[in-house]
Amino acid sequence: MAWDTARTRQALLDAAVDEFSEHGFDGARIERVSTRAGVNKERIYQYFGNKQQLFGHVLEAELERIATAIPLTVDQAADLGEYAGKLYDYHRSHPQFIRLLHWEGLKDGGAPALLETERTATYGARVAALAEAQANGTLDPSLEADDLFYAVLALGAWWFSVPQAVRMIFGGPAEPESERASMVRLVRRLVGQEPVG
Repeated sequence: MAWDTARTRQALLDAAVDEFSEHGFDGARIERVSTRAGVNKERIYQYFGNKQQLFGHVLEAELERIATAIPLTVDQAADLGEYAGKLYDYHRSHPQFIRLLHWEGLKDGGAPALLETERTATYGARVAALAEAQANGTLDPSLEADDLFYAVLALGAWWFSVPQAVRMIFGGPAEPESERASMVRLVRRLVGQEPVG
């Protein structure tokens, strides 16, 4: 029977996502990734290189996953609140992603991020979509498009980045549906797509 290289690589990547999101780069252990995946650790070095390179592969795969899952076009900007709701849904079903970004920031501080040029271009395309939606009257132009995009990203992640603050601000634990509805309503109000009051 032939060795399924693609399945083995994916099992290792999936295990590494969990390991790095739970323990960060410094605390992650190649042995635990190997054990989680049920694969000899030598395969990690063969397929991905060292720990630093594995972390890079994990981030790259997760960034591609979210970029594909939640694109932002001019048409989608017509309901920016729903776009924020999709971000919320993604983070709820993939909690590792926010943790990986936090660990990346803690690890590298002010150093250039992995794939920074490509990531900047992806963000730039989304900011451009918002600017076009503002120009055609779909969105309120009173906020700069880059400020608006950052606010939506931050709101979509805040629930999962600092859940204790959300609990304190909104008065206790809430059901995911009410959290999502609150965020969607807030973004719609922010951009003038829903009246306040």
